[in-house]
Amino acid sequence: MYRKQSMNTPFDIPDNPDSACRPPSAKDFLVDRIFRGLARIGVALILALVLALIFEIGRKALPGMEKHGLDVLFGTVWDVNQGKYGILPAIWGTLYSAFIALLIAGFFGVSMAIFLTQDFLPAKLAAVFRTIVELLAAIPSVVYGLWGIYVVIPAIRPLTAWLNSELGWIPFFGTSLSGPGLLPAALVLAIMILPTVAAVSQDALASVPMKTKQAAYGLGTTHWEAILKVMVPSAATGIFGSLVLGLGRALGETMALAMLVGNANTLSVSLFAPANTLAALLALNFPEAGPNEVEVLMYAALVLMFITLLVNVLGSLLMLYAQRGNK
Repeated sequence: MYRKQSMNTPFDIPDNPDSACRPPSAKDFLVDRIFRGLARIGVALILALVLALIFEIGRKALPGMEKHGLDVLFGTVWDVNQGKYGILPAIWGTLYSAFIALLIAGFFGVSMAIFLTQDFLPAKLAAVFRTIVELLAAIPSVVYGLWGIYVVIPAIRPLTAWLNSELGWIPFFGTSLSGPGLLPAALVLAIMILPTVAAVSQDALASVPMKTKQAAYGLGTTHWEAILKVMVPSAATGIFGSLVLGLGRALGETMALAMLVGNANTLSVSLFAPANTLAALLALNFPEAGPNEVEVLMYAALVLMFITLLVNVLGSLLMLYAQRGNK
């Protein structure tokens, strides 16, 4: 059975209700409207949840903001007995540890994504390695913390002692590691965000059409030239998105950092010095905090939320800018 040709249709259209080329029915329009409505409701609920979180935290932080002002943001002393609350070292430690972890996880995550998607391994073996990497995301944070205490710190302590004796004049190695510090925290944090970076980067590389790579081979490129000059730039937006997601998780990680970073309110660029982060500060001080301290901790929570939202918004804007054809 065929429909009658019309002036705008120079060929016969099969009269098949299961055909993909048939016009949408009233049921299709209804399903589409329902889906769009549910999507709008979901977006509205997410925005309402974010606003509710900001309002609730801001309401409880407002007394502390009025009482202490910007002294909390730029202060370096946290002494409950003296009524001094400074979170600048925690802000510095949060950003410093997150960016160090991102550098490590970004390098190894993108390298793993290239290795698993660009025909270096048979497909079945690559799937096994991909599953193993993704399983790292299922390990609880406290287990990573214990592993850092009993494995990472003892493993790097001899190295840090040697670097401190030989290169003590370099700021990044200014303090020998005798216990928890920024370096073991950053290493463990890098392993924690590695599955996110690797998985999203793999999806980005796998979504590049194979014809793009074959065209590069046709122009005379080598295997590595095709990967680094064609495939990676083509997937750059997705790879950058994986780095943004990884950084967002690194900024908010709590338990492992609370166990490994040292929880010292000091400003230092040394990788071996103990430090502090906003998430660790909140987790360790809330259980025994009094009313005055709770106000400042909520102030710190608001700052952490602002930093995380700012990073994600800037990352989204940069990805949108890149998707429009800009480098």
